[in-house]
Parts: sequence; structure tokens; C-alpha cells
Amino acid sequence: MRTLPLALAFSLISTFAAAADVTDPVKEVMKITEDNWNTSDSEWKYIFDADPLSRLFSKKFRGAYAEAAKHPAYETENNQPGDPFGYDVITSSQDGCPLKEIKTTSAPGANGMTDVTVTFKMWTCVEEADVKDSVNELHFDIIQEGGKPVIDDIHRVADGERDSVIEEMQSIAKGE
Repeated sequence: MRTLPLALAFSLISTFAAAADVTDPVKEVMKITEDNWNTSDSEWKYIFDADPLSRLFSKKFRGAYAEAAKHPAYETENNQPGDPFGYDVITSSQDGCPLKEIKTTSAPGANGMTDVTVTFKMWTCVEEADVKDSVNELHFDIIQEGGKPVIDDIHRVADGERDSVIEEMQSIAKGE
């Protein structure tokens, strides 16, 4: 008879252990980005393809992306709305090296949002020391939606200033 309570206890523990970590969507986006920059032999995977977009990003983000995608940065082969960015949003670049020293931290933010910070070195394959040692910094706004953590916005930091991918998409949607 002790087996049943013990089995229930292990079941509950494993259920809590399997609960989504707040950094999971960020880790997946960074893994896709890291894989993209690690080799030129494989096909580029877009973080805004239908599957990752629907699973990893909030309704607000998806809506802004859908509107911005009506103004693609380049022509698509099938005349469907394309990617509104002409560059990799995570690295803010069209060129780069394999990503190195990727670090992820999280901290509570305002209104139940979690700020997940990611830093990485992107230019480690260049000769110039100041460029080679430069560190990119991103902040992901993570909210809970449908009982799971999702990315609500992405902020890139440059020269001490943070931008907003949501605001960029809104500008693209307005034709700016």
C-alpha cells in the first residue's frame, strides 16, 4: 500500500520538474541563432517561421510581426508576405562569426514580466581585438500566456540604448 503514495509523490515531483522554465523560449531562439551562425552548410532557420513564432512569442508580438510581414524587406518567391527584416534580428547583422560565450540570466521585471538577458561574442573570427572581444547584449521580455512563458519583445542594446523589435515592426507596418 505504500507504493501508491510513493508513486504519486514521484509523479508530482516529475510534473513540477517538467514545468517550463521562464528562459526556455529564449534558449530555443538562441539555439536556432547559434546553429545558423555555426555553419554555412545547412539551411538557415528563421526564428519567425510559423512554428517557432506560434510557440515562442506572445499574441502581441505575433500580431505586430504579421502586420510588418506585409512589407517584406525583399521579394518572396511565392508572393506571400515575407520577412520584414533584411538581417538577423538577434545578431543585428547580415554577417558574422559563430557565436561564442553565450550567457543567459533572468531577473523579475515590471508587471509580472521577466527580463531575460543574453550576452554573446559574435565577431570572434575577425583579427581586430576591439571588435573580436565586443559583446552583444539582448533583453527579452518574457510573459506568461496560456500558462507558458513566451517572448513579448526583444531589446538590443547598443551604446547604452535599448531598442524594441515590437516598435521596429510597428514602424515597418506603417511603411516607415
